[in-house]
Amino acid sequence: MRRPLPTAEEALAILRSKRTKPQFRTPPPAGKNLAPLLKDLEARFGQGPAVLQARWREIVGDTLARRTEPVRIIKGRNGEGGALELRVDGPVASLIQHQAPQITARLDMLLGKGVVTRLRIVQGPVKAAAAPVSQVRRRKPPLDAAQEKQLTDSLADQPDGELKQALLKLGRGVLQSQR
Repeated sequence: MRRPLPTAEEALAILRSKRTKPQFRTPPPAGKNLAPLLKDLEARFGQGPAVLQARWREIVGDTLARRTEPVRIIKGRNGEGGALELRVDGPVASLIQHQAPQITARLDMLLGKGVVTRLRIVQGPVKAAAAPVSQVRRRKPPLDAAQEKQLTDSLADQPDGELKQALLKLGRGVLQSQR
């Protein structure tokens, strides 16, 4: 025997008496559930370029690091070595092609033997790499009063204008570089 459905008034009374707030639960940490998934993806597809971007300056040197950046690692077929796709700024591509054996040897030391066996060069804009702290140019202090006076006296016979200002700037630069 089935129970009859409640009327509209009885349903409202039941809902008013039973309605409660859902219990608040904090979400689980994302890293806990993502770590095994990321480990499986890394085993299947290999490490991404983030490992390389962090140490790219050490691998290729300061000059090439400013003009190149690793984009992705393309895994080879049948377990063969993959290719590292590099974004290169302009004519540096020929330098990269010339230094490809040295770069792949350094990549072998970082990623493991045979992970990257060739380089795939793509020309395009490169994000500006930050200069290392040791190479940040510091402003040189201004000339002392005696040098400044000697410089202005040597240019006193020149007419005022852009040429005189340019010569003063050049003279200051030369005298500061001699320090």
